[in-house]
Parts: sequence; C-alpha cells; structure tokens
Amino acid sequence: MSGRIPDAHQHDRHKPDPRPIGVFDSGVGGLTVLHECLVSLPHEDFIYLGDTSSFPYGSRSHEEVRGLALRNAGFLVERQVKLVIVACNSATAVALPQLQAAFATPVVGVVMPGARVAVQATRSRRVGLMATEATVFSASYQKALRALDAGIEVEAVACPLLAPLIQEGDVFSERVESAVREYVAPLKRAAVDTVILGCTHYPLLMPMLRRVLGPSVALVNSAQEIAREVVEILERKQIGNEREREGSYKFYATSDPEGFRTVGTRFLQLPIRRVHLWGETGDSCEETVGVTVADG
Repeated sequence: MSGRIPDAHQHDRHKPDPRPIGVFDSGVGGLTVLHECLVSLPHEDFIYLGDTSSFPYGSRSHEEVRGLALRNAGFLVERQVKLVIVACNSATAVALPQLQAAFATPVVGVVMPGARVAVQATRSRRVGLMATEATVFSASYQKALRALDAGIEVEAVACPLLAPLIQEGDVFSERVESAVREYVAPLKRAAVDTVILGCTHYPLLMPMLRRVLGPSVALVNSAQEIAREVVEILERKQIGNEREREGSYKFYATSDPEGFRTVGTRFLQLPIRRVHLWGETGDSCEETVGVTVADG
C-alpha cells in the first residue's frame, strides 16, 4: 500500500473537510495507531476513545466485544467524525462487519492491512500471529491471510498476559520477558519468517521480540499499516483537511483518566496534557483532568 500524499493540484480539486477522525481501543494500545496517524497526517484532527473501564477485550465473549465496539463507535459518530478507526484487533476481528453495517460513517479496522503486509513480507509462506484470545479464536487473521494466499501456513498464538501487563506500563520486566519467550516458542518451532503483532499494545515489545525471534523474522506492526490505509482512504474519498494547518488531538477514557494520561504518553510518544472521562451512562463527559487542549 502506498502512503503517497496528494499533490497540490489534486488537493485543489476538492474542498477541505475539517471534521476529525475518530479512533477507539479497549485501552491505551490504540495510541500506537494514533501515533502513526499523527506522523502521517499532521494536519488532521483526531478524537481518541480508550475504553479503559472494559479493558481487556481479549478475554471477553464475542457478543460482549461487539456491544462495546458499537457503543464506542456511536460515541465517535455523535461527535461528527468523518472516519472511524477501530484501533483494536479484538474489536476488528469480531465486530468490523457489524460496525460497517450500523453506521454511514466509514469504519476501518487493523486486521486486513496487517495481513496484506505479512503476505508480501513472507518468503517461506509460514506466518506467525501473536494476538489476544478473542482475535486468535475469531480466526479473522487466518481467514484474511488465506484469502490473500490460500497456501499460506499460519501459526496463531494467544497471548493473554501481554496486553494487561503492557497496559500497566510494564514492558521491560523479567515477567514480560518470560511471557514473551513462552509465547514465541511455538512460532520458532513452526519456523515462521514473519510475525504479525495482532494487538496494538505489542509494538512496545518490538525490541524484545526482535531479540528473541532473531533478525531473520519480519515483524508486522499493524499500527503502521492502518495509518497508510487511512492516508489512502482520505485521498480516495477526498475528505482530507487543509494541508497547511496543524491538527489537534483530543482524548476520552471510560475510567482513570490520569492513569490513561500517564501510561498513554509512552504509547503515543507525544504529550497527553488532558483527558476527558466519558461515563457509560448517558452522553455527558465529566472533565476530571481538565479541559482538553489542542496538542500538536
């Protein structure tokens, strides 16, 4: 996929669309997706919702995850976003078709972009997947990969401990390293040459994963791939904002906004100065951490 930016002549043919782009995840992991989008689209505005009160999604039933995803997308659509990014592999895996059917606003997820890159990257046609239980058991990546290459072999490993540890800010401890080595072992036995990081929390573990898996194994970061896809969608639909401006970003969490801000800064790699608390009842937003400002 190309991250090509439209030239000035193309841009002049349509009116800029100032509406923000909405992003949601079960916690702070989706901030890795937002980071890549901010780098690729610095002129766009973003609204991010972290459903921290319901984290983690990976151990929930498919029905529960679909209900949460529909609620979160509805929150963003009510705020007049022009595109919804499902920055959560579990929600994408079990709820993307329902979200696309429920809303007129375009909705994109993280599974297919990552699968495309994995198929392009593999030389042996043996691909590994590290993901939550919900994502692995949905078989969404397995189906996406085999739709692109029917002969591909997929070794999928559920990693239930990783996202909760990373959500707490734990990415360097011996506990995390021990879990990583346990989950990587079947991938090494299967001799995969490409591994999809099927949870948006996992990019923070890339240095550790590179060391454990070795330099010959390609790691597919779905956050980078969805950002490229968003660039293409905005260009194709001609709904990009004015390119000469600097965009802003705004944050909501469904619990512990201060904890979200503290841990989330590491994921976003940019300042998070303010976070709104969105209650699960009604549509009101209690501003426990202050008024959100434009961060650039």
